[in-house]
Amino acid sequence: MSESEGFDELVRALTNAHHILIFTGAGISTGSGIPDYRGPQGLWKTRKPIDFHDFMADESKRREYWQQKSEDWVSFAEAEPTPAHKAICSLAEAGKLEACATQNIDGLHAMAGLSTNHLIELHGSNRLVECMSCGRFEPAEPFYLSYKPDTPCPLCACGGFWKPAVISFGQSLREKDLEKAQKATLACDLVIALGSTLSVTPAATFPIFAARNGVPYHIINQGPTHHDGMPMVAGRIEADVQAVFPEAVQQALLMCG
Repeated sequence: MSESEGFDELVRALTNAHHILIFTGAGISTGSGIPDYRGPQGLWKTRKPIDFHDFMADESKRREYWQQKSEDWVSFAEAEPTPAHKAICSLAEAGKLEACATQNIDGLHAMAGLSTNHLIELHGSNRLVECMSCGRFEPAEPFYLSYKPDTPCPLCACGGFWKPAVISFGQSLREKDLEKAQKATLACDLVIALGSTLSVTPAATFPIFAARNGVPYHIINQGPTHHDGMPMVAGRIEADVQAVFPEAVQQALLMCG
């Protein structure tokens, strides 16, 4: 299938669907200036991630983690939603979006206006902090701006450790998010993966679950993905998400009237 044929098929799929599940990865946000973690120039090439169990057990690891997140906030704080984020909101406004499940922790889907009814942040959000004892959430920015490496890590009023509300290595995904994503895979009639290598599980298994139930599955990504060549993939477009998806959504919504 040529690139133009793949685009036309994507537009037809968007036009005909009424319960679309969108799955997004880092490729939807890199145009916003968000640092990439796993790519060839990603942060994990120069920085060792802090395991969740180490965070909970070791004050020095907690300080290292808070230092990393405070440094990252400089880029995250200035980031703005991309046209692709806004296109997903357009699908929601048109009543065609079942859910958007994202691996991203940047909070840009919410900033674009996507409601919590539609948004599933599988790996959490660094725009919030969470108490590891009582489960309380608070806005994260004041914590990042006030953090100093030579001071103790922040503690909740209950005495628990505050932690940016992202899922760390070794930390389980939140059960409510997994349940919400599972329900979306059963309810959707189209699934589209945007800007993801589809290599991180269990998050990347949700598009496959939907496809195995007979739901058309389209992938847009610049670079190979772990789902390339699978027989249940109906369409594969090799391109920057921003160059393809917003235009496809616009054409589909015009065709829907």
